[in-house]
Amino acid sequence: MDLAYADLTEADLSEADLNNADLSGAHLAGANLSGANLAEANLSGADLSGANLVGADLVAADLNETNLTGAYVRAANFSWINVSQAIITAAQLKSARLSPDEL
Repeated sequence: MDLAYADLTEADLSEADLNNADLSGAHLAGANLSGANLAEANLSGADLSGANLVGADLVAADLNETNLTGAYVRAANFSWINVSQAIITAAQLKSARLSPDEL
């Protein structure tokens, strides 16, 4: 699914199946992505500031240069992600699953 550079600010995408979607450069600030399947999605350069990612599946997602400032990512699965140059200031990572070498 190609959603590159889409304006999805504050969109309700809870439980959405975005597996392998191209969301590079997308504007997802304040979006509700709780429980969404974002496995292997390309989120490079996306703005996820203040987004709700509680319980989301981001296994093997590309978060290179993604803005996660103030995002809620509790209980999200971040295994095997690329977070190079990602901004995670004030993100709530409680109970998030990460691979041992990710941060």
